[in-house]
This record gives sequence, structure tokens and C-alpha cells, in this order.
Amino acid sequence: MKRNMGLFFAALAGGLVAVGISKWTEDTVQPINYTFENQLQAPPVTGGQLTGFGGMAATPDFTAAAEGTVDGVVFVKTSYKANNGYYSYDPMRELLFGDGLQKHAPKQAMASGSGVIISADGYVVTNNHVIKNADKVEIALDNKQVYPATIIGTDPASDLALLKIEGENFPYVNYGNSDELKVGEWVLAVGNPFNLNSTVTAGIVSAKARNIGILQNRKSNLPAVESFIQTDAAVNPGNSGGALVNTRGELVGINTAIKSNTGSYAGYSFAVPVNIVRKVVDDLLEFGTVQRAFIGVSISEIDSRIADKLGLDELNGVYVTGLTTDGAAKKAGIQIGDVITAINGQPISDFPELQEQVSRYRPGNQVVVTVNREGDMENIPVTLKNQFGNTELVQKEGIEIASTLGATLTPVKLDEKEKLGIDHGMKIEKLGQGKLKSSGLSEGFIITEIDDKKITTQQDVVTSLDGKKGGVLIEGVYPNGKKAYYGFGM
Repeated sequence: MKRNMGLFFAALAGGLVAVGISKWTEDTVQPINYTFENQLQAPPVTGGQLTGFGGMAATPDFTAAAEGTVDGVVFVKTSYKANNGYYSYDPMRELLFGDGLQKHAPKQAMASGSGVIISADGYVVTNNHVIKNADKVEIALDNKQVYPATIIGTDPASDLALLKIEGENFPYVNYGNSDELKVGEWVLAVGNPFNLNSTVTAGIVSAKARNIGILQNRKSNLPAVESFIQTDAAVNPGNSGGALVNTRGELVGINTAIKSNTGSYAGYSFAVPVNIVRKVVDDLLEFGTVQRAFIGVSISEIDSRIADKLGLDELNGVYVTGLTTDGAAKKAGIQIGDVITAINGQPISDFPELQEQVSRYRPGNQVVVTVNREGDMENIPVTLKNQFGNTELVQKEGIEIASTLGATLTPVKLDEKEKLGIDHGMKIEKLGQGKLKSSGLSEGFIITEIDDKKITTQQDVVTSLDGKKGGVLIEGVYPNGKKAYYGFGM
């Protein structure tokens, strides 16, 4: 017995040494796809006690949570054209028929991922990158039944998409509350890695509000929303769009990405919090597009230098370094130098948490922003605005046209109108990739007419371009008084 125990502790010590000298290498981050009636809520998990080993607590029993979830997690299969077709030259064909060029049809490619049924009538949430550019989407349930799916809407800024399959009484997964998740809490990842249906893995919440930069390179004029739940539950290619659930079987996140230098699981996985998912789904169902709200601040996270400068006891909150002209925060009275510590009572420690909280609201919603101003705590009501600088809800056509133009437009101030001798127009506040930049326009240009129609509001721009085919003529003036004309095709 003594000899066996000695071998045990020797092996344990050897293992600890091996861990201690292993070298950690920086990984890459990548998406993890290759290529309301019937309750499914499981009872709380109660872990028993291990006997005969010092009374240590047992690992919780996840069977109820798993059984209540796998039927509501689906296999998402997509097909799309890998190219637009191509020509090849055949000398024999040239000799026989006088035409050596042969046209080949576009090749079809296949990809797959996971999805989560969120209602009995067949609405399914998945990742946008799972169905992006797909010509055809099919949903396979755990019982092997296959349904064609319709894409209801997408939100590249959060990497979410909403699908619909026709039918009734589908098994689905109930929403949980991602705000209530705690670091160290057990969670399950359910999906279809490597085309292995209904795979369940377990882990803990490793961190919350992670910004990993995976959504920054999208072609969109809206900022990415990244405030991921980090877990160590094993996920792999094919898990994208699958469920992250708590031990009660409630949906708390949509698995989206892994951190790996091999393309497979290496200890890090990331999920979109379900509270963001709910907002995106509600907006897509009601408006056909996501209503993104903006608070209008530039911020810096609190470090020891800023804390010493401001006399802060804790490194929590975000430091306001700038305010958007006519933005929501400035209008409400927030000042440069304030430290934002909470939104509607929800604590804010860093930028991802601020972004996550604001992303849950629509333009026109009022939130209470708690700020530390020179040691005094103040609660400031702020009415959030849209990307165009007003509080109106944005129509889908407006979002699509704004994306096509690649510009953020704001109303022209009264003093600037008087200076330039104009009584209407919309100013290009920010300019990204799109039709306007390609045509030579610059930031600051004021659009006064589109095809001889006066432009006074964002809706005027939408109306002028909605359904437009062919050439478009834009007239306007720069802040220095120089008039200019630009043309582009739609």
C-alpha cells in the first residue's frame, strides 16, 4: 500500500512539473463553423456527494439539462455557389466545332453548423456566418426530420441570424438570463461538431464580457457588438450557432467562436449572451432589421494611472474622453471626465459591458446612466439615438441604403446653414467603404439634392434611392462653400 501511494504522489508531482514548464503560445480566434408553449425547462441540478474519498462534492448531474435541450438544437445545412462558373479551352472542341471555349456551371459548395429552436412555431437562431451567402438552407432536427428554412433576418454586427421552418409544436429551448451567469458556473454546449449530431459537452463560465475582435472586419458601417461569454466547454467546427445552456436547461448564449491555433478546440470558446440574442430576434421579427441604439461617447477603460488622477478607489467603470456632437450623452449632460459605472443599475466595468448594455435598447429608449463626477455619484437620464443622430426607429430600407452608401449622415446645424446660405441638407459625418467614397465624396460634404430632389432628412435619402436602378446624381456643398456634383450607379 505504501509503495502504491508513493507511486501516486510521484506521478502527481511529475504532472505538476510538466504543467509548470509548458510554454503557452498565442492562439488565433475564428468562427466555429466549418465550412413559447411547451416547456423544456429542466429542474435545477443537485449534485450528490462522493463517498469514500474524503467527502468531496460530486460533479453535478447534467442529464436533465441535456435531455431537455438536445431536441431543440438543430443541424443547419447550407449550400451556395462557390464561383460564378468558368470557361475552359478544349483544342479538340476547337478542331471539331470551331469553338474551343466551353462554359462550366457554377460549382455548389456545402457547409454546416448548428441552430437553436426558440419557439414552438419554428423560429431558429444561429450565427450569421453559418448561413452567410447561402442559396439554400435546411434544418435537420434531432429526430432526423429535415425542413427547408427561410432566412428572416441577419445582424452581422452581433453575428446572429434568425431562420424559420414551417410547422407547429416544435421542441424548443427556453430563454434564460445571461446577466445572472456567474464566473465559475457550470454550463453545457450543445451542437453538431464535425457533423456529429446532438453532442453535449460541459464546462464552466471562464469570463464574461470578452471582446476578441472577431467581428471587426465585417463590411458594415455599424460597430461590432462583442461582449462574449467565455467558457471552457469543448466546442469545435460545426458548433457555431448551437446552444450554451445553464444547468436548468435554459438558453444563456449562442456558441460562436473558439480561440485556437489548430482550428479545433484548445480550451477557449465564446458565446453571444442570450440577452443580446433576445433583442436581436425581437427587432428582426418586428422591424426586419436591428434597431441599434447609440449613447454617443468615446471612452477609455480605467487603469491605475487614470484611477490615481481621478482619485478612484477601484478600477471599475469607463472614463469618458469624448462626446459625439449632438449625441445622446452630450444632450443629457454627461461630461468629458465622467466615469460611467452603471446603465439602469447594471454595473459597467469595461467597454464590452457598456456596449452590451446599450445594445439591448432601441433608439428613443431612455436609460439611467450612473456616473462618478469628481467623487460624486449622479444618475443621468439619457435618451438613446440611432446611427443617424435622431431617436427615430429605422426602417430596413434605410439600413440597407446606409450600408450601400457607407456613410453616417447627420442634420446640418442652423449656424452652418446660415453660413453656407442653404436651408436643407444632410451632412456626411462618417464615411466608410461604399458608393459615396468610391464616387469621390469626403466627410463633411453636405448632400442637398439627389436627382433634383431636396434632401432634408435621412428618410429623404432613403426615399430618393429606394428601388433606384441606374445612375444617381448627388449635389451638395462642402463646409468651405465649394459646391460639387457626384454620380454613381445603383
